[in-house]
Amino acid sequence: MTSSKAPTLDARIERWPIEGGFTISRGAKTEAVVVVAEIGHGGITGRGECVPYPRYGETPEATLQAILAMTDAIGRGLNREALQVGMPPSAARNALDCALLDLEAKQIGIRIWDRLGRLAPRPCVTAYTISLGSPETMAAATAKAAHRPLLKIKLGGDGDGMRIAAVRQAAPDSELIVDANEAWTEANLEQNLAACAEAGVTLVEQPLPAGQDRRLAHIQRPIAVCADESVHDRTSLAGLRERYDAINIKLDKTGGLTEALAMADAAAAQGFDIMVGCMVATSLAMAPAMLLAQQARFVDLDGPLLLKRDRDGGLRYDGSLVYPPDAALWG
Repeated sequence: MTSSKAPTLDARIERWPIEGGFTISRGAKTEAVVVVAEIGHGGITGRGECVPYPRYGETPEATLQAILAMTDAIGRGLNREALQVGMPPSAARNALDCALLDLEAKQIGIRIWDRLGRLAPRPCVTAYTISLGSPETMAAATAKAAHRPLLKIKLGGDGDGMRIAAVRQAAPDSELIVDANEAWTEANLEQNLAACAEAGVTLVEQPLPAGQDRRLAHIQRPIAVCADESVHDRTSLAGLRERYDAINIKLDKTGGLTEALAMADAAAAQGFDIMVGCMVATSLAMAPAMLLAQQARFVDLDGPLLLKRDRDGGLRYDGSLVYPPDAALWG
C-alpha cells in the first residue's frame, strides 16, 4: 500500500436511460440500473461497475448493501484473493473486484493487463443487439443496423422462425447470433434451431431454461449452442460439454474479472468457444471485459451503444469496433 491511511469504500446506485427501450423474453426496460463501487487509498481511486440481475434474485438495493457490508474488510486491506473467498460470485463482488484491480493498476502506475501478465487488448468487433418484438418491428430495427458485421438477435419462443427469417432478409450480409434467454421448450427446440440454421445463424445462446437443458445432449445440433444462464463460474463448467459448444462469460455472473479470466482459461482448455457478454451498462462495466475479449470467438460488449448517453470518458466505439479503455476510465 502507498499510504498508512486505511482504504475507504464508497458505493452508489446510478440510472442510465436506454435509447428506445430494451426487450428480451423476460421483459422490457427503459433504463440501466447499475451500482458503482469506489475504493480510495492514498489519493487514488479505483472504480468498478456492476448490474444486479433479477434473474438471480439480485436487486440494486441489496447489491449496494452487499458492497457496503465490505467496508470494514476493505479498510483492513482486503485484497482480490481474499475477496474471492469472502464473497460469493455476484454483481456485488464484480464491482469490488474491478475496483480493486483499477486501484492496483493506478497505484503501481502500469496498465492492468501488464500487471496480470495478459496481452494488451486490441480493438475488436462487438455484436449489436436487436430487441425482441414482432417480425416486422425486428426487421425494421435490423435494417437500420444492417451495416454492422455482427448482430445479436433476441428471440422469445413462439413465432421465432418468422422473426429470424425477417431479420435475415433485412440484414443479408451480417453474421447473426441468437439469444433465446431460456424461452424455448423441448417441443419447439429442434424447429427453432432448424429455422436459425436456415437463416444462416452462427450461434444460439441458452435456448432452454437452465437446469432443463439435458435435451441438448440428445439431439443433433445443426448449429453451435452457447450456455449463458447455465454457466456462472468455473464450478459450473462440469457436465456442460455434451450440451454446449460455447459459454458466455459475463463479469456479473463470475463475480469479477479475476474469476472470469481463470474461467476463460479453464473453458478454453476444455474445448469451449468463448463469448464475452455484458448487461446494458456504461463503459465502466465494459472496460474490464476487454481483457477477456482477446480470448473470445464472439464479443458482445454493446451496452453503451444501447444507452441514450454513456459516462464521460467512455470507451471509443467506431461503428461496431470497440477500443480498449484509456487509463482514466479503468485499468
